[in-house]
Amino acid sequence: MNDHNRNADINLIKRILPHRYPFLLVDKVFDIDGFNKATGIKNITFNEPQFQGHFPNTPIMPGIMIVEAMAQTAAVMVGVGLDLADKDMLIYFMAIDKCKFRRKVTPGDQLTMRLNTLRGKPDGKVWKFYGEASVDGEMAAQAEFSAMMNMNSTEV
Repeated sequence: MNDHNRNADINLIKRILPHRYPFLLVDKVFDIDGFNKATGIKNITFNEPQFQGHFPNTPIMPGIMIVEAMAQTAAVMVGVGLDLADKDMLIYFMAIDKCKFRRKVTPGDQLTMRLNTLRGKPDGKVWKFYGEASVDGEMAAQAEFSAMMNMNSTEV
């Protein structure tokens, strides 16, 4: 299924990604353009467990969780493109490059993640992406990352 401008609500996201609370970090993915690009949304709320310790009096979303949210957005994009709902896909980071953090992300923010595929093909396991995460149009983070998408959870 390689329809342009597809959307994925939380129900479809949960059918593609193995992640669950508290580590499911994308609420919606839209403007899915095949395997090329997509936009994800993560609503940041104070009741998320990371804010109990990062940091109790000044809650800030950990940077690596922002990168993880971008990676989950990319995985949903590929999952929609390859029709991987209900296929028990696992995703493993292979590399994170050129990662920069530009602003704090705090409860009440809406994180918008724009992802582009740099390398990957439908019959391949290894994909490379570029992602930018922003809040109200202001860049929060950017990174390139590679991931392996695996349909058999017993092999890495």
